[in-house]
Amino acid sequence: MSKQVTFEGGCLCGNIRFAAKAPANNPHTCSCMQCQTHSGSFTLSWVEFSSDNVTWTGPGGKPSVWRSSDYSCRAFCNQCGSTIGAINDEPTIALATGTFDKPHLKTLKPQSHSYVSRKPKWWNVNID
Repeated sequence: MSKQVTFEGGCLCGNIRFAAKAPANNPHTCSCMQCQTHSGSFTLSWVEFSSDNVTWTGPGGKPSVWRSSDYSCRAFCNQCGSTIGAINDEPTIALATGTFDKPHLKTLKPQSHSYVSRKPKWWNVNID
């Protein structure tokens, strides 16, 4: 019997915490305008989990959300404002890689990049 892998993380102040059970799906980066504005960066790194596999464990419970499209809400901490990710209408939660306690894990390494045309020409995104 194999051990279930769980990834933990949370916001800057610790109000929003999560435990996400594997599998970690579609690790990728994105440079769309929504991701750039939401993160304050040229590129945002995400990893997707089934919503059934994500538990909100911090004292703040679930993150606050803002409806960003027809199918998704951007999630953030209502105390410190940290980006948490996106909660889709379909059963998917995309967590920002920088919110993980161990973001360096190979399982979380981005495998693709979305909206390459929206990144600044001088910004080099290297997915190897």
